Amino acid sequence: MMTIPQWMSETLATLRESFDPISDTLDIAIVAVTVYWGLVILQGTRARQLMLGLLLVVFAYVMSQQLELPMVSFLLENFLSWGVLIVIVIFQRDIRRALTKVGLRVFRTDSSEELQAIEEIVRACQALSQRRTGALLVLQRELELDEHMELGTTLDATLSRNLLMSIFMPPSPLHDGAVIVREGRIAAAGCILPLALGDHLPSSLGTRHRAALGLSEETDATILVVSEETSTISIAANGRLYRPLTADQVRDVLTGAVGRLETLGVPASAED
Repeated sequence: MMTIPQWMSETLATLRESFDPISDTLDIAIVAVTVYWGLVILQGTRARQLMLGLLLVVFAYVMSQQLELPMVSFLLENFLSWGVLIVIVIFQRDIRRALTKVGLRVFRTDSSEELQAIEEIVRACQALSQRRTGALLVLQRELELDEHMELGTTLDATLSRNLLMSIFMPPSPLHDGAVIVREGRIAAAGCILPLALGDHLPSSLGTRHRAALGLSEETDATILVVSEETSTISIAANGRLYRPLTADQVRDVLTGAVGRLETLGVPASAED
């Protein structure tokens, strides 16, 4: 049986004989960048911890082959053959959200129309907060939200502060649902969103905040929440809830002045 030092010695000798400084260095660099990029986009998701666990299993499989442990190698080989597929199926929502996580900017350019739309959103949230009126505003990004609009009312209306306030102010029949904004226009109102569930969520968390967290776990949308009880403004993104935010902080996020909400120094938790 080959010992580990002997295996390492033979491996190094083989590398010295067959190593091409240009092509092999490029090959290694591409693999390293790909692995690093994959870990970065999975950061903060449940899938990240599982992927790290799979890497440990792969390492154990390689070592079991080198140490000539047939039973261990057989078990690990069969596990790995199905493990990747199982991970993709179970964590498809986390992986999809991670692959589309490229910052929180909603609007793609700095045109005057989009800047005006952002200002209307900020002013509406500020006014609703002052009136202690609850609101749930979804800003679509890359992933389409058509399935969440089916039970709502299609509007395709110009985004304005007055229209948003008229939708969320009782006794409007649409005030309890969510408004979905697509490409700077109000696409639909009165939409039903999936609720975030779990023992880690406090019982004091309201339905609007649970709905915002639930959608942020499934999509890359940025969701604004105005609390009816506390009048605070929150943002749900990437499965986390950030609050309380000032109107200026909301404006900075929507205009891309900050790349990550963590840089604002506000509390961030999936439990708030």
